Amino acid sequence: MSIVATRRALLGLAGAASLSAAMAGAVRAEGGSSTASAGPGFANGTPVSIGAAALRVLRRDTMTAFYRDAIGLSLLAEADGRSVLGVDGIPLLTLIDAPDASFEPPTQAGLFHIAFLMPERRDLAQWLVHAAYTRVPLSGFADHNVSEAVYLDDPEGNGLEIYADRPADRWEWKDGVVTMGTHQLDMDAILDLTTTERDTYRGAPAGLRIGHIHLRVGDIPAGRGFYEKALGLASTRGDRRDAAFLSSGGYHHHVALNVWNSAGAGRRDPRSTGLDWFSLRVREAAIVEAQSARLAAGGLAVTPVENGVEALDPWGTRVRLLSGAA
Repeated sequence: MSIVATRRALLGLAGAASLSAAMAGAVRAEGGSSTASAGPGFANGTPVSIGAAALRVLRRDTMTAFYRDAIGLSLLAEADGRSVLGVDGIPLLTLIDAPDASFEPPTQAGLFHIAFLMPERRDLAQWLVHAAYTRVPLSGFADHNVSEAVYLDDPEGNGLEIYADRPADRWEWKDGVVTMGTHQLDMDAILDLTTTERDTYRGAPAGLRIGHIHLRVGDIPAGRGFYEKALGLASTRGDRRDAAFLSSGGYHHHVALNVWNSAGAGRRDPRSTGLDWFSLRVREAAIVEAQSARLAAGGLAVTPVENGVEALDPWGTRVRLLSGAA
């Protein structure tokens, strides 16, 4: 399959006739407007980073097969109605049986997408060829200045992003705000990094991690109150009424929040599908203690879990703060 044929196949999987049309899917996924790789070492080497996530699912076997075959995660453990998937023995995603659950509506608070960060741009290229050969349905492509991204949904509608960061010294910052837009992805330049004549993707590369989590929330000030003021993440995109992008250690964002479809949403239904919990990996125990103290001072319940604590954000999403390097 030539680069032209591969690009055509990928656009077909995204239901688009051109890259500009495919970019519309990415605009919906990130809410941006037009205006080498850092690798997961930066995203996961900050004082606080994303550790893992868990989804409540209706068909665990189907979902396990998708994350294994389409994304390349390995099945690490399976017991008690749970499948744990990851890379090189490192758990990244837990699928939890919820056979009687209802689908969480996209107008409710919950998961917008889980973003899997490739170690290198070449890894993203190999995964794109894999997606073309195995006909993985896609929803959009975008260049976000700081990163290059592909969007898709899993079989139960949970949003996913597969992306590679540009080198951090090429990110543009001004007054604490990083430049991020949504531009047309140079797919041919990415595909030039690998062969398109065969599928060479042999599973998720060893360094793949979750780079960020993007959430639907009901109110941006309340979301920032929890994730910024209580958990100590820093805003990287200034004050916006419709979204917030928050990070630790100068990364472009570890947690994003938006109200594009969920403004005014109340508490989540714990009996629905979707995000059950996600974890923030905290490199120093003292930071976990400080976060716990701020949460308690704000009247929020803090529950002990293995290696850390768990708290609920204002919409009932469970956030685990776990000590230890990512």
